[in-house]
Amino acid sequence: MTPAKPSFLVTPGLRLLLFGGKGGVGKTTCAAATALDLAKAAPQATFLLMSTDPAHSLADSLAGFAPPPNLQFCELDARECLAAFKRQHGPHLQEIASRGTFLDQHDISQVLELSLPGLDELMASLEIPNRVAAGGFQTIVLDTAPSGHTLRLLAMPALLRQWLGALDALLAKHRYLQQLYGKASPADELEVFLNQLAASVEAMAALLADTARSRFVPVMLAEEMSYRETRSLLQELSRARVPVSDIIVNQLYPKSDCPVCAGGRLQQSRVLRKILNSRSFSRHPLWAVPLYPTEVSGQGALESFWDGVAPVTSPPVLPEITLPPDQPRVQAAAAAPPGHKALVLFAGKGGVGKTTLACATSLRLAQDSPAQEVLLLSADPAHSLSACLGASVGREPRRLCPGLTALEVNGQAEFLSFKQLYRQELQSFLQALSPDIDLTFDRITMERILDLSPPGLDEVMALLRVMDLCEQGHYRTLVLDCAPTGHLIRLLEMPELIEQWLKVFFNLFLKYKRLFRLPRISQRLVEMSKALKRLRTLLADPALCSLYGVTILTGMAFEETKDLLAACQRLQVPVPVLFLNLATPPSDCPLCSSLRRREAEVEQRYERTFAHTAQTLVYRHGEPRGLAPLGELGQLLYKTQPQRT
Repeated sequence: MTPAKPSFLVTPGLRLLLFGGKGGVGKTTCAAATALDLAKAAPQATFLLMSTDPAHSLADSLAGFAPPPNLQFCELDARECLAAFKRQHGPHLQEIASRGTFLDQHDISQVLELSLPGLDELMASLEIPNRVAAGGFQTIVLDTAPSGHTLRLLAMPALLRQWLGALDALLAKHRYLQQLYGKASPADELEVFLNQLAASVEAMAALLADTARSRFVPVMLAEEMSYRETRSLLQELSRARVPVSDIIVNQLYPKSDCPVCAGGRLQQSRVLRKILNSRSFSRHPLWAVPLYPTEVSGQGALESFWDGVAPVTSPPVLPEITLPPDQPRVQAAAAAPPGHKALVLFAGKGGVGKTTLACATSLRLAQDSPAQEVLLLSADPAHSLSACLGASVGREPRRLCPGLTALEVNGQAEFLSFKQLYRQELQSFLQALSPDIDLTFDRITMERILDLSPPGLDEVMALLRVMDLCEQGHYRTLVLDCAPTGHLIRLLEMPELIEQWLKVFFNLFLKYKRLFRLPRISQRLVEMSKALKRLRTLLADPALCSLYGVTILTGMAFEETKDLLAACQRLQVPVPVLFLNLATPPSDCPLCSSLRRREAEVEQRYERTFAHTAQTLVYRHGEPRGLAPLGELGQLLYKTQPQRT
């Protein structure tokens, strides 16, 4: 018999429920509604609703509603978790830095101090097994960051193992000398510290893979890009042995005579058939949640959210829908990016259409001036350019049409390539030394020192590679499809930290050049440092760089957009235009009318709050994919042609 509810709502013994997926699909809503459902069903037990997304929206979802006494909620502050870790374990790290390597305490302390800021999210994620182990909660419900960075959370045990391995390498020589010249002694305080931290890491890895205690629930929309991203996420979860039970397909249109609703339902039915025929999805129960006429936030909407859930069934073959020719597409078209802009960033909450508008804008720029080359680049770890453009885009630049090339950078691959070059050159140098010189422990330390680099270095290195392409004169304008808000803000703040790390790392080679001469790595560090300075200069120059904000007309998106624009003001990144995307067109349909009313209220909040920022309303009009539909959208978005110089 088909169950009446998703299994995660009725399975006893689950200690951890993770909700994840592409940005904007309703992860926070599903997590909050699930936590409330569980708390209501078991009033004698205590539950925790927690967010690890840097751009938190749990409080916005609850909308002032005080959860029942047996449900607590918290939005993890990664920086505060790191600060607490440093307060508790800073002396241990200083002591490790002083032991057993030719690098002095100042050298290693600098490296550790610079690597720690990038570990804030990893340290925060250790709160999860700690709270499970504490036993105070029957179930912890976790609202995760969008897919690309959720995979980083799942990779956390491996990343922290690397970091711990590098710390352990610093102690290896000290342990060896102790054994050689003194009595074998029990593990000292530093060994205990490393062992305890390693135990927390292994506890996290074991919890994520435990089918009896943990479940990952993908949330998606019946849209092409969401389908592709969820399929990739399922493959990664399978490789990581993370158990998945149910999959939620959210915001499905009802049967309707309204051309807007019928057009949306037709598109969703095509994607639903792909989902049902995909081997990646076939092993998991699929659950349909309808598109509700009011925004799902606050007590009543969240408590009734799962009332409308039903198993996904094979959709009927629907007739083609022709939308009315007078249906509006864009209101208050924006001024196109001027031709002298070297960097145009598209940023906003996940799922608001950044990729679509970045692609459409790139095509518009290329169509207006094909002789002036444009490079369209994705910096989101969960790339979606290929799905949007309808063309395969990868690590090598691909020419799409005259004036436009696209590229999806792989930060991890760039960093692994750098590490491989470093280790090869280090090994070659050591093999050339006199065999009478024993640098075993120092060699291990130098090999592992890159594992102490700040997380986020990989993404910055990928951007630097693109900067090299632009500096060589291949491209006039770089259009960047950014990661969702929280991680974009982090990326914008990273260059200064990475520049400090490069300076410290390069100084190590200068200081110990008699011991370690690595000319190729030294040259690469110099090149990276120069490119990083160019990137920082570019980001700070309003004449050359602009950020185009993309958002949707919901209360939660409004709150996140406020955070984004405040960060841009703090970082002095200009925001000339705010696109209010995916608005419901005017219609007599009850559902569309209800949606438009709630959107109009949010639209007024945007107008009041960002009165000095130009705002362009973009109506929902299918799912533009491929060069022709995107090119058409690009012409509609902007009222004037960019002035090329």
